[in-house]
Amino acid sequence: MFTELMSRREFLAAGGSLVVTFSWSALLPAARAEQSARGKTVAPDQVDGFVSIDQSGAVTVYSGKVDLGTGVRTALTQIAAEELDVPLERVTVIQGDTLVTPDQGPTFGSLSIQNGGMQIRQAAATARQALVNEAAKRLGIGREELATRNGEVLDKSGSRHIGYNELIGGKRFELALDKAAPLKDPATYTIVGKPVARLDIPAKVTGEFMYMQDFRRPGMLHARVIRPAGMGSQLVSYDDAPARQIRGFVQTLRQENFLAVVAENEWAAIKASDAVKAKWSEWEGLPDSSRLWDHVRSTKINRDDVVQNIGNTADAMPGASRKLTASYDFAIHTHGSVGPSCAVAQWENGQLTCWTASQATHLLRKQLALMFGVPEEGVRAIYIDGSGCYGRNGHEDAAADAALLAKLTGRPVRVQWSRAEEHGWDPKGPPVLIDYHAGLGSAGNVAAWESASYVPDVPKTLQVALLTAQLAGMPTEASHAGSMQQSLGIPYTFPNIKAVAHRLADTPFRPSWIRTPGRLQNTFGNEAFFDEVASAAGVDPLEFRLRNLADQRGIELLQRLAKLAQWQPRRSSGAPSTGSGGDVARGRGMAYVRYELARTYIGAVADVEVNRKTGKIRVKRFAIAHDCGQIINPDGLRNQIEGNVVHTISRTLIEELKFNRSAVTSLDWISYPVITFPDVPDVAIDLIDRPTEPPWGAGEPTASVVAPAISNAVFDAIGVRLRSVPFTAEKVLAALKKA
Repeated sequence: MFTELMSRREFLAAGGSLVVTFSWSALLPAARAEQSARGKTVAPDQVDGFVSIDQSGAVTVYSGKVDLGTGVRTALTQIAAEELDVPLERVTVIQGDTLVTPDQGPTFGSLSIQNGGMQIRQAAATARQALVNEAAKRLGIGREELATRNGEVLDKSGSRHIGYNELIGGKRFELALDKAAPLKDPATYTIVGKPVARLDIPAKVTGEFMYMQDFRRPGMLHARVIRPAGMGSQLVSYDDAPARQIRGFVQTLRQENFLAVVAENEWAAIKASDAVKAKWSEWEGLPDSSRLWDHVRSTKINRDDVVQNIGNTADAMPGASRKLTASYDFAIHTHGSVGPSCAVAQWENGQLTCWTASQATHLLRKQLALMFGVPEEGVRAIYIDGSGCYGRNGHEDAAADAALLAKLTGRPVRVQWSRAEEHGWDPKGPPVLIDYHAGLGSAGNVAAWESASYVPDVPKTLQVALLTAQLAGMPTEASHAGSMQQSLGIPYTFPNIKAVAHRLADTPFRPSWIRTPGRLQNTFGNEAFFDEVASAAGVDPLEFRLRNLADQRGIELLQRLAKLAQWQPRRSSGAPSTGSGGDVARGRGMAYVRYELARTYIGAVADVEVNRKTGKIRVKRFAIAHDCGQIINPDGLRNQIEGNVVHTISRTLIEELKFNRSAVTSLDWISYPVITFPDVPDVAIDLIDRPTEPPWGAGEPTASVVAPAISNAVFDAIGVRLRSVPFTAEKVLAALKKA
């Protein structure tokens, strides 16, 4: 069963990317791919794809999912340590290296624990079972008489024991993942379910942590790309004579509309890129931003996806005694990553190695192979933590920039984007428009509910076109905006429901998935319009939700939320409930979601203040009830929930991409502001732990309830509905004027 395997010490000495559990800055330079792997499988159905144990008993876990700053590395370490019965400090996680880690799909959709972590758990359980079987043979006793603890197999008296290192140290398991391999009883857990401090934080506090932006290669050139004047402009000519006078300048490189300078240091590259005089054709292909929603509504619809269809709304709606209609819209957002995108690439003997903060290194590998016309085996992508992500931002594009320039120069190349590049050229979260109709019966019950969203169509492959390839005239595939239809369906028991996603032929900017794609926009519309319906029915929002829910986990969650928030029934006449005197009005709003109608349950109550004179909204407090099944690390989970609240308040109240007919104009933090510390609210959290249930994700779901809770709280405060994100002061004042 067990075959010889190089030790972890030998593996590290041979080269490769390593992020060590308690020494995060230890990133070793890559050597030849075949030497660093020595035949290691990356098959996702093999134990050796995920787990190895060396001669000292130290465990290495290979994860295709990566830590984007969410703390998932810590949680995966806990999962493996728990299931293998080894101390936490004995586990090292290597992540996102296409040479040695399995392809577990991109790190998105809150699937790192739910899918990736459970694959690792099953691999560890299969490994533990094999170790017990081997120990039973060596000790000459039945496996039912054996247990595991602290990296050893021992008999139940504890008198006879044998270490994992003696059983397999330096060998391969040569086993397929066994879905029947027994998992540990959650009642016996000592690591999973316990708060473990983020393993990466100490090095980040001391400045020892290595980010992608810190990574260097010997003999490396620094590059800056000179971007077109308009999104679709063509390069007419360029003059780099001034750049050639700059000390450290090496070369100007052009391939069709891709133009860049390389230099011996970053400052020289910056100065040289500014000095090059490039002439671009005029281009004005973007819509008029003041008529964005007219543009979205008039865009050709390729097809309709029916997301939810219960009963017959066409028959039920005409007979309703009262009809409501509303449209909600959600602005175009940029990712706004704190650290602009960066990557390093090197070609050697026809092989491309790319160091990247990509959330999808295996997908990037496929894209780079397509772009350069080489086999996938000829590309290695190695993950290094980036400074900020929130979805598919510019990291992959920076990687393609570096790979092309390394190919053209024959030297390793580092590409660092500027702030203006990051805001101007990363792919965008597309504009979303949703129309709603509801019909009420004479008793205030909902007879029919209809929703229709306008979202980009999706290509066959889950990729975002590489900007570099588009500019340089190289192969790339169409862009995917994410599953924008998700959570358009509602969890309530109305007899007639129809939800349709209109798939649009085009969208103004190159789209990609940005945190909580579709789920954020759709839950905003659903839960805010639900409150409109509750108000029309004359029923308190909490009571109306409970009245129309059959899901007992959802009911329990809302009851616990009400207790946490000390909810008091709200008026439903449209008059403000509380704090109506003076310039500052106060209100409370609620929102609820079962994420994608299939997993994590979230309930939220927002407490807001609205200044009637200035129109400014301040979110003072958020109460969150959260049920994601089994909790791996309650401390990390709280981090995720708080981060979702703060980030999405920023997106709800402040963030909006500005552009003219040619290009993005909000290219800095002044023109694209984000939330600052004085506006961070208090966050109260009730975690509902279900140790015997499957664990679900937490990286996105809380974000989906933030905007509707705020919208509903504003209505409670001042009696007007905010249906357009962001809720700027100008929109608040305009709504008050109309009221």
